Amino acid sequence: MRSTDEPAQRLLAATGHDPFAYLGPRREGEGWVVRVFRPHADAVVMQGAPGTAGFTRTHPAGIFEWRGRQLPPHPYRLLVTERGCTRSEHDPYAFAPHASAHDLYLFSQGSNYQAYRLLGARCETRTGVAGVCFRVWAPNAERVSVAGDFNEWDGRVHPLASLGPSGVWELFIPGLGPGALYKFEIRARASGAVLLKGDPYAAACELRPGSASRVVAPAAHRWGDDAWLEARARWDWLHAPVAIYEVHLGSWRRHPDGRFHSYRETAEQLVPYVRDLGYTHLELMPVIEHPLDESWGYQTTGYFAPTSRYGSPDDLRALVDACHRAGIGVILDWVPAHFPRDDFALARFDGTALYEHEDPRLGFHPDWGTHVFNFGRNEVKSFLLSSAHYWLAEFHADALRVDAVASMLYLDYSRREGEWLPNRYGGRENLEAIEFLRELNVMVHRDFPGALTIAEESTAWPMVSRPAHLGGLGFSMKWNMGWMNDTLAYFREDPVHRRYHHDRLTFGQLYAYTENFLLPLSHDEVVHGKASLLDKMPGDAWRKFANVRLLLTYQTTAPGKKLGFMGNEFAQGGEWRSGGELDWRLLERPEHRGVQRLTRDLNRLYRERAALHELDFEQAGFRWIDCHDADQSVVSFVRFARDGSFCVVVLNFTPVPRHGYRLGMPRAGTYRELFNSDSRHYGGTDTGNVTVEARPESWMGLPAAAALTLPPLGGLILAPT
Repeated sequence: MRSTDEPAQRLLAATGHDPFAYLGPRREGEGWVVRVFRPHADAVVMQGAPGTAGFTRTHPAGIFEWRGRQLPPHPYRLLVTERGCTRSEHDPYAFAPHASAHDLYLFSQGSNYQAYRLLGARCETRTGVAGVCFRVWAPNAERVSVAGDFNEWDGRVHPLASLGPSGVWELFIPGLGPGALYKFEIRARASGAVLLKGDPYAAACELRPGSASRVVAPAAHRWGDDAWLEARARWDWLHAPVAIYEVHLGSWRRHPDGRFHSYRETAEQLVPYVRDLGYTHLELMPVIEHPLDESWGYQTTGYFAPTSRYGSPDDLRALVDACHRAGIGVILDWVPAHFPRDDFALARFDGTALYEHEDPRLGFHPDWGTHVFNFGRNEVKSFLLSSAHYWLAEFHADALRVDAVASMLYLDYSRREGEWLPNRYGGRENLEAIEFLRELNVMVHRDFPGALTIAEESTAWPMVSRPAHLGGLGFSMKWNMGWMNDTLAYFREDPVHRRYHHDRLTFGQLYAYTENFLLPLSHDEVVHGKASLLDKMPGDAWRKFANVRLLLTYQTTAPGKKLGFMGNEFAQGGEWRSGGELDWRLLERPEHRGVQRLTRDLNRLYRERAALHELDFEQAGFRWIDCHDADQSVVSFVRFARDGSFCVVVLNFTPVPRHGYRLGMPRAGTYRELFNSDSRHYGGTDTGNVTVEARPESWMGLPAAAALTLPPLGGLILAPT
């Protein structure tokens, strides 16, 4: 076959879909021919070949041929001379594609939950030769090549082979190893445009502003969390305490020169800090690769790659492992709703709307200027489900917090009339997204016993946290955005006006048990001009701190699991700034140390007292004592455990101490003050009660009554002795 033949021309024009039809070893007549394409080579020699070993240049662009009656034993080696240097290497085109047909079938059906084991850049050994197998899904490409620092970023050198109707392309490059940078060069079939794209399944990426994918070795971290995972599988999370510390790793702490702490450096400080304060879980704002720091990780480009800002994948594994060894669960933020339009990433990946919808009324999100995933496309489902599986399997994550679920559920989310398309029944519900979310939750709960999924969902969509087989979406928990909005709006009011907004404290009980709710005071509430928790509060400095202490007490005692953002635990003064670290110097001041002490004691009490957590999701765990005292801005209620034990909670939302406040009690006897947010240890006035005597007389529908002293802007937790 001459170099002027059509296969050679397709190779030189970089338009061929099957380089193995021309390159590598082929039987011709009585002998063999081996063709290689080395556009930068001066000479190529076949090592160990009988007879003439030299290759003949058959085209000035760099096509070389060797012919012989007998092919050297596989895998043969080539001596390639370029610019005066000679190296020995194996021929990539001596290794035929061998992707599993079954895996490809599952991928095309949308049910390959471990597609990261099929696609991407995987270090492998074939017939004793180590190298990297590249596979990528690009069904509308005319040609796909891998370009990298190993071939001078020349997309002509390593074209991949099409694996037929699957739309997947493959090439094994022997001798390549971890650390290599690469991208896929894709020629779009329709337009002929040449695109340079990062690997959607890359396990690591170049540090920004670079955008190349990076080959990584198989995980070398030796896990030490077997006991944790075994206990998690038996964990009765519905009745367990869950207190989450939400963290942005890039701004929790930084080096004095402004550099990020690595995952391992963070583990040394963050893990003991979280454990000391009594949190049960650490939630990491997205550590999945993203190009822009200011997006905080919510504009994801590398759905299988821990961000390189803080180190390697094994470094992240070490952080998770350290948490587990310390008894702390790890929740990862995950963003399947949308992805950014960066040219190097998923957008129009093969020249077409591959991961997104072609029609902007379905595929473009006006709020964030991003693309919406096409949840109805099987290969996209395999991609997203595999991403979720990856973080749980490969990094031992204990939960995924799914961002922006509401934007997935509604086709008209943030869209005006004419800017969206209805579903096949004429409705506004995104039926494909609903089915995807159900499949996600079924997979997680089936394959990872004890792992949770948490929905950030801000609408009244029903049964978000009810099982998929009952018609729900299948999430474990849902953020209670209504509680958060009502509570913060109430606390912003001057206490003199709070009597007119009393229903903001009580309304939530009307729907509190319709979902498994988590009560969030998250990063979204302390940024973009919303002010820190401390600065939201009215009044002078003392009242501001007292209000923060009262807010944290209210959150801890209200039904629902808990989440607080970093800095809330010591009343960070200013808004959160992602470009710097928390203002740790504030802990030199007693009022901030007091809030931190209060956080520690609340978390301890929440974990130790079953009444404060066992029945978070059940009406039986809560009873109002008095929800009508708007004039004095006081609410009181009882929290029950499964065994009938209880705590009494009384919250005074004015700066006026209440002496002799008469309150109904569940039973007569002596009650001890377990907690008082106005304690001097927290920066308060020490107004309160050591013990309280409840006498057997009916009051407020309860069989006993007691007279209490209520601290100003303070909360009490009492229990019978």
